[in-house]
Amino acid sequence: MRPSERTPEQLRTVTLETGVNRYAEGSCLVSFGHTKVLCTASIEEKVPGWMRNTGQGWVTAEYGMLPRATHTRGRREAAAGKQSGRTQEIQRLIGRSLRAVVDLKALGERQVLIDCDVIQADGGTRTASITGAWVAMATALNYLKDEGVLKADPIIDQVAAVSCGIFNDLPVLDLDYEEDSTAEADSNFVLTGAGGIVEIQATGEKRGFSRPEFDRLFQLAEIGCTDLFALQRAALGR
Repeated sequence: MRPSERTPEQLRTVTLETGVNRYAEGSCLVSFGHTKVLCTASIEEKVPGWMRNTGQGWVTAEYGMLPRATHTRGRREAAAGKQSGRTQEIQRLIGRSLRAVVDLKALGERQVLIDCDVIQADGGTRTASITGAWVAMATALNYLKDEGVLKADPIIDQVAAVSCGIFNDLPVLDLDYEEDSTAEADSNFVLTGAGGIVEIQATGEKRGFSRPEFDRLFQLAEIGCTDLFALQRAALGR
């Protein structure tokens, strides 16, 4: 039995609450169990300098953890004067994941900026960020369509992410911190609604893992993302 008493195929309780920020064009408070991330999407009617006059837009992301997101207070990275390597790696992953399901030409020469701020961390903050960020982005782009700014929907598919790992020699879905900190292997899967793979991060933490074990982790990720896609659509009223 897992510490949370979930079955191997069971997600934590996941919620996606939209409209939590009155000023952002799109926002979503995503919860994976005790992990909570505030995702906002802002629209800028310009693109980075290197993309000017290309006829297409851009989607980028920033990620951060609030000081008391964990058991002990962490120092703000702004106070340290630089972002950690982990922060940079995660925000690039979020940006790549969202761009994989956006038609940048249909977006036009404008930029969607995603902010993912971890309010509380209990494992899986990057996967929760990606799942919630898609909802925030979709909300923002729906707003542009309703305003007549966009003629077509730039979003070509859904994208969601979930962690899987081997805990006590058992492949399990959606690790919380207690499982993640002691897992023999850990992985993050970023998948699209059409079944495409955007990215897989898989690491043997305490031992290597076999191909059958990896295949089971992949199967669990597909099960989890299917549920997440349904929750995303429900959050948007689809």
